[in-house]
Amino acid sequence: MHSNSMTIIGDIYSNYKSWLAALLNRRTGCIDTAADLTQDVFVRLLNKPILPEILEPKAYLARIAHGLLIDHHRRASLEKSWLEQLQNIPEQYVPSAQDQAIMIETLASIDLMLNGLKPRVRKVFLMSRLEGISYTKIAALLQVSKSSVEKDMATALRHCYKLMIN
Repeated sequence: MHSNSMTIIGDIYSNYKSWLAALLNRRTGCIDTAADLTQDVFVRLLNKPILPEILEPKAYLARIAHGLLIDHHRRASLEKSWLEQLQNIPEQYVPSAQDQAIMIETLASIDLMLNGLKPRVRKVFLMSRLEGISYTKIAALLQVSKSSVEKDMATALRHCYKLMIN
């Protein structure tokens, strides 16, 4: 990143950090979460290989923050669902806190991968990999050809592979 970009980001940080933190605090209702998300917004800016021209810093920051809020809520929902499922497991089989954290991270990663897929492609992938349904049966259930199911699976696997290697 060029020193000019660093100067621009520094100026944006100085001028808008408090505004962004207040915005995120109102949206999350938690000052700590807002602080974390505010930091994440600026980390995203710093990680951009080429900083675009930012004509409206508030709008630009709000757009990045909106995406991070969606990710945050999705992750919180996954974590809540996971913890609810743990209530149904006999105590001797409940994973350790470390294993639970690893599982939640894994679930969040899988969710982000699948979120990038078109709805039918995601459904085909989940039906095949999660539910173990054959391509022929998936085709019948979704009322599409078996070759469409095969193409959807190839698309899903390619998408996941690309995300895993990046």
